[in-house]
Amino acid sequence: MQYLSRPKIRPDTVEERRYQVAMAAGCLERDTLIILPTGLGKTVVALMVAAKVLEKGRKVLLLAPTKPLVDQHRETFAGWLTPDVRVGCINGNMPPERRTSEIEGCDMVVSTPQAVANDLENGRYNLDAFGLVIYDEAHRGVGNYAYVTVAQYNINGISMGMTASPGSNHNKVMEVCLNLCFNRIDMRTDYDPDVSPYVHDTRIERIEVTLPEDLRTISDILAKLQAEYVKELVNMGLMDPYRPPTVSHLLQVGANLQSRIRGNEKSSYVYRGMVAQSIAVKLGHGIGLVQTQGMSAFRNYADRLVKECEGPTGSKSSRELAERKEFKETRRIASESRTEHPKVSRAMSLVSMTLNENPRSKIMVFTQYRDTCELLTGKLSSIPNAKVEKLIGQSKGGLRQKEQIMMLDRFRAGETNVMVCTSVGEEGLDVTSTDLVVFYEPVPSEIRTIQRRGRTGRRSDGRVVVLIAKDTMDEAFENTSAKKEEIMMARLPKLNSELERTVKRPAPRGQTHIGDY
Repeated sequence: MQYLSRPKIRPDTVEERRYQVAMAAGCLERDTLIILPTGLGKTVVALMVAAKVLEKGRKVLLLAPTKPLVDQHRETFAGWLTPDVRVGCINGNMPPERRTSEIEGCDMVVSTPQAVANDLENGRYNLDAFGLVIYDEAHRGVGNYAYVTVAQYNINGISMGMTASPGSNHNKVMEVCLNLCFNRIDMRTDYDPDVSPYVHDTRIERIEVTLPEDLRTISDILAKLQAEYVKELVNMGLMDPYRPPTVSHLLQVGANLQSRIRGNEKSSYVYRGMVAQSIAVKLGHGIGLVQTQGMSAFRNYADRLVKECEGPTGSKSSRELAERKEFKETRRIASESRTEHPKVSRAMSLVSMTLNENPRSKIMVFTQYRDTCELLTGKLSSIPNAKVEKLIGQSKGGLRQKEQIMMLDRFRAGETNVMVCTSVGEEGLDVTSTDLVVFYEPVPSEIRTIQRRGRTGRRSDGRVVVLIAKDTMDEAFENTSAKKEEIMMARLPKLNSELERTVKRPAPRGQTHIGDY
């Protein structure tokens, strides 16, 4: 193995790969969004670019969306860069004076974007000394996300973005590039000749299951009830009869009605439309839980809805839905049924077989909902040799970021071997040598699908299993994600010429040359 030999990088530490060297050279010449499959070393590319900027006597700022990612990057770069490089770390929980001190006293600073954006807007410091700003998970740089604010202050530094999956929406990718001042995209896939020698085999399997009778019955009742409210919205002229009542369609109906209310059109007609739309959305969510998650998830959702009605803040739509005899019937079936989704037993079998074949295996199970995460954690904990923990986000009484970091450390160290995750486990975190990734459900996002899939096959061959409930929205979500990923891969190569014509720097800056690259 040949190691990188560069000023500011510890010798015999980081493997040298030709495609990473080429990508780093491009980033030093022009502001670049690099797109590289998860596990193939986007961070190493950032290291080479950072080392060159540090060698020139300029500072480096690396932004990451979460504190666990920030801590991970700080530890990684501190281990890769030579001891004379001071690597600091800041976040919004630190006093402003300490953040300013870290910015002024360190050569490289790793931070959450919100902390830096707030400080820049409050004039606590500027980015004049920084020759490079790196945006990890750069696809987040849309709307009013803090990356966009920071980019406005990065006048004289290189802009570099990293992502495994920028998305299939052409306008959104262009928005990211415009917002973060990228005028070039550098992409590699698993099949590029300079990348393929480093790609491990990842087997992707589909396992289909059939909904049991109780779940099918509840799903049918909810679907008929939803159709009634959709028909009402169509008859009111609020909904397109030729479009299916998807979540996005219903949310658009709601947005249109809200706009009319803001325009002082506060008639009974508009308010009735709001109630019918809200009930249709709630029913659609219930159908999704029944079809893709299981009885426990639906039961918990229905119970919460009824409990909401009992309080003073209960909405009119929830009260109306809770009083419908059809909805009461679904709650009766759910309370009396001992049926659970067949995905649960399949997930248990997959984990059990993997640990029996190799007790040292590491397994990640992804699910979209906390209720299912809780259920799976309990079920999988009953498997011999399974040491299970759940990784969930901070909101609504979840795990603090310090707890998330400790949990990931235990997983890496082998103290636990099965991690049940919500979306917080999808993005960026370095969980090496994961042998099996289970999708409890497919997700209709190509970005999240790629992120989930990238949790395995990073250091050795891996396996991904996607659980699909036949004749349900699982199949639609799977197809949607696959089509979006295909579109993304087809469109990205065509964006470069458009970027060259469109993206301009806010002001001229000194050029950092590629030197010995």
